[in-house]
Amino acid sequence: MVSASYYQQVAEYYDRDAGDFDDRYWKNLVLQRIRQSFREEVKAHSFGNVLEIGCGTGLDASHFASIYPERKIYAMDVSPAMVEHATRKARHLGLDNVRIRVGTPEGLPEHFPEVQFDHVYVFFGALNTVADLRIVARTLRSRMRPGGTMVLTFVNKWYLADMLIHLLKFRFKQAFRRFRDVWGGYSDLKYLESRCLSPGDISRAFDDDFKITRKRGYSILYPAWYRAGWVQRLGRKAGDILWNVDRVLNHTPAWCLGEYALYSFKARN
Repeated sequence: MVSASYYQQVAEYYDRDAGDFDDRYWKNLVLQRIRQSFREEVKAHSFGNVLEIGCGTGLDASHFASIYPERKIYAMDVSPAMVEHATRKARHLGLDNVRIRVGTPEGLPEHFPEVQFDHVYVFFGALNTVADLRIVARTLRSRMRPGGTMVLTFVNKWYLADMLIHLLKFRFKQAFRRFRDVWGGYSDLKYLESRCLSPGDISRAFDDDFKITRKRGYSILYPAWYRAGWVQRLGRKAGDILWNVDRVLNHTPAWCLGEYALYSFKARN
């Protein structure tokens, strides 16, 4: 059974994050580059409607609603403050093809009961904070049309570069944080009960209901979003080189050694 108190803690964490979320995003060139790549993965799929889980302040829901005015965009987030910002953004842009709800993935049938989705996407690891990923996978499959597709991104357990950086600085506790049953989130000052996920974790949760059609890693050598200052110090050219090296590494077993892992799925019949 999903714990309401657990999701209340997650909601409160992101409620505190909502106020300056957009300002911080627009100052972070690494986040912008990764987000745009996520968006291109979604655009590679055909859909008449789409669901975003973990919509935050609505950056992506509003983006897709703007470029696809003939399509229906549905979005949800566990944080009431985030949903308030997302709703205000869509209203300000005059978007009438967006519906946004406060809720959890397990509660999807209650929030959009009449909708069968063509496509689902999750950016920046919103499913790392769900209570049971297998239950979420089953719920998503039940709400999708035959042949439906998904693009889901997860905070990855096997982030090798980050581990080595901490080990070189003799920060042994930080080096292995991602391997704990509970990770705790990015910040040492703000605790978020969550866990990092390996390719094996993803397969076990989704294989019964979905087939993985594409896998891609992010920030294998290219800096993670919380080290965006490295790109500024290295220079744009060096950043471009590291980004392109990551693209090459995605054709090797090293694809799963980055900060984020992206998976494209197709619903099984």
